[in-house]
Amino acid sequence: MKKKTLSVLLAAAMTTGLLAGCGSGDKAAETTAPAATTKAESGETTAETAAPEGGKKYDGVELTYWSMWTSQEPQGQALMQAAEAFEAETGAKVKFEWKGRETKNILSSALEAQEKFDMFEDDYTRISKNYVNYVADLTAMAEEAGYADKSYSVFNNQATEWAGFLPCVTEQPSVGGVFYNKDIFDDCGITAPKTWAEFMTACQTMKDKGYQPLALDSTYAPFLFGYHLSRHIGQAAVEELATNGGWSSNPGVAKAGQEMIDFVKAGYLADGAPDEYPASQNKIGLTGKVGMVVCANYITSEVNTNTGSEINWGLFAYPAVDGGVDNSSTFAGANSIGITKYSENQQAAFDFALYLTSGKQGQNFADLSLSIPADPSNTAPAVQNGTTEVLVNTTAPLSWNMGLNANADKISVIQEVIVKLYEGSYATGDDFAKALDALY
Repeated sequence: MKKKTLSVLLAAAMTTGLLAGCGSGDKAAETTAPAATTKAESGETTAETAAPEGGKKYDGVELTYWSMWTSQEPQGQALMQAAEAFEAETGAKVKFEWKGRETKNILSSALEAQEKFDMFEDDYTRISKNYVNYVADLTAMAEEAGYADKSYSVFNNQATEWAGFLPCVTEQPSVGGVFYNKDIFDDCGITAPKTWAEFMTACQTMKDKGYQPLALDSTYAPFLFGYHLSRHIGQAAVEELATNGGWSSNPGVAKAGQEMIDFVKAGYLADGAPDEYPASQNKIGLTGKVGMVVCANYITSEVNTNTGSEINWGLFAYPAVDGGVDNSSTFAGANSIGITKYSENQQAAFDFALYLTSGKQGQNFADLSLSIPADPSNTAPAVQNGTTEVLVNTTAPLSWNMGLNANADKISVIQEVIVKLYEGSYATGDDFAKALDALY
């Protein structure tokens, strides 16, 4: 079989750093937002804390903020701009310590030791599970501030289910589905398909018009198949199979495999797919002839940047399959902001988190970083068209690769089998299921 070593390593890395973006410094740096000379336009604070007579609400308050970004990144720039405006309005100073992506490796020990910081950023899953004993309960503050109207219920509900209370404020959401070139869809007269049958029809229409329907790099083969399989049997069942094997015992595996075999035989993959990352996805921009890709939302900026193109992007949820167990869940994740349980300024910290992620500062964060706005009432940048609508309608989030990553010892070999599926190596879905069983 064709070896995809690089792609396997890339996929493994993405399971631990999907949402973080790229690049970071090894050493932490500190920055205090410059004092504002004018009152900047920004979001709203909502706390009822009384201001000192003749002063501002948080005069004398200093918040220490551990950030996963660097000061040079767009996200870091947005943070400093928000902090400057927040100080102008409230008097509170925000001192940033730029920890970079390695923050996740030091947070547990730092929180346990009660190091002196008030706020930090990390994946909302880790905040809600790993750090739950060290973060403040934001439930009451969020209710008072009307946070539910400035955020996505899918993240609030999931984080609350995990932690038993609201443990974080969403900063940078992520969503996965079918990203497509709207110009190609318009040329073909296609509307976003909702079912697998409609999706197959759309692919044939594109092919008939001289387009190649779907890009696929081998790095993302588990994401594509994981989405399809979870539609048939649900993520929990995928996790069980990935952990313990027994793939052939679940008829949904063979059915999903057979549908992908039929998809490949119909010629709906882009030329060369499954390709080495990022060759296939780049063809969307380089050729203007590839219609779709299944991935998370960062792929739109990647393609545009890598190819110097400005694709007219759209997004629709992964299509429903006939008789599927879960036809509505969507991959969703988020970098979020936690507030330390021992912080002496929890209300001020929450107010800054809300100030940063909603209203005008939330829009600025999204615009600078070309990311999905944390406040659904804000407008997504053009490269994120459709993402807000999909997230608003998402009630149950799927994890990356939809359960296939449950067995860390097997994910690389599972990926190899899935890549072979898209290479056309299996005659039937049953053969594919047996190949997965042979890994155990």
